[in-house]
Amino acid sequence: MKIQNNSNGSFTVTFESPFSQVTVKELLEEKLLIPRKIRHFLRTKKHLQINHQLINWQSSVEKGNLISLTFDQEDYPSKAIPFGDATLVDCLYQDDHLIVVNKAEGMKTHGNEPNELALLNHVSAYVGQTCHVIHRLDMETSGAIIFAKNPFILPIMNRLLENRLIGRDYWAFANGTMTNKDQVINLPIGRHRHDRRKRIVDFKKGQRAVTRFKVLKTFDSGESLVNCRLKTGRTHQIRVHLSHLGHPIVGDPLYNEGSQGERLMLHAHRLYFRHPLTLEDISLNAKSKSFEKGLP
Repeated sequence: MKIQNNSNGSFTVTFESPFSQVTVKELLEEKLLIPRKIRHFLRTKKHLQINHQLINWQSSVEKGNLISLTFDQEDYPSKAIPFGDATLVDCLYQDDHLIVVNKAEGMKTHGNEPNELALLNHVSAYVGQTCHVIHRLDMETSGAIIFAKNPFILPIMNRLLENRLIGRDYWAFANGTMTNKDQVINLPIGRHRHDRRKRIVDFKKGQRAVTRFKVLKTFDSGESLVNCRLKTGRTHQIRVHLSHLGHPIVGDPLYNEGSQGERLMLHAHRLYFRHPLTLEDISLNAKSKSFEKGLP
């Protein structure tokens, strides 16, 4: 599995097919999610090879066959962004297509203005090319986050995310002692009517939101260390659910007013998924000094 950047601005993706017998159409359309326009370009420009040979579009692709796909700039127009500071990147994993990093608290995933530097800019500087956001973490939240290193892999990873095939576990320090040590909360989340920054549990207009909470440890100070597993991915989902239960997260500036924590005590400590091009199971852990003292 590799990416080759060509002198004319195109790039070639090469990998061994991990899929059992599929047609070329099924491979491109269903497995790799390549848009129709780009599939047309691959066909008319003869930019698809199997085992270094041009093939008939009705041919089948066997597991282990070497697939080569070449994309021109008109297929995926390049979009340059300002590079940030590569030294700010704590890399957990990378290959030719993906990079997973441990985001520090207080850092935005991406900027809201064209020249605003955020983690995306720092990761792009670390990689040496423009990267792409797959999912986000709140600015106040730390932990594992994935970026795509090329536009080819982006829709494939987006589908994994939409189908809940990218698992994410968080640690949270919550106020109070939670009596139910292992519970699944299914409460819809919608926008706050008066504060655009906030979300609320909204049974009429909210979107489905499901989180599993498991208490790992309780403290004499009246706090609980909780593992939170997302079953859906709504904005502020963990923060809203814990606040609704009466156990807001320590240091949460939106849902725990008056909390004395130095930071929002929420950390994405584990991320796991099956790589869509190799079918390798990947599980990554992100450390946090803020949470190490509270682990059981």
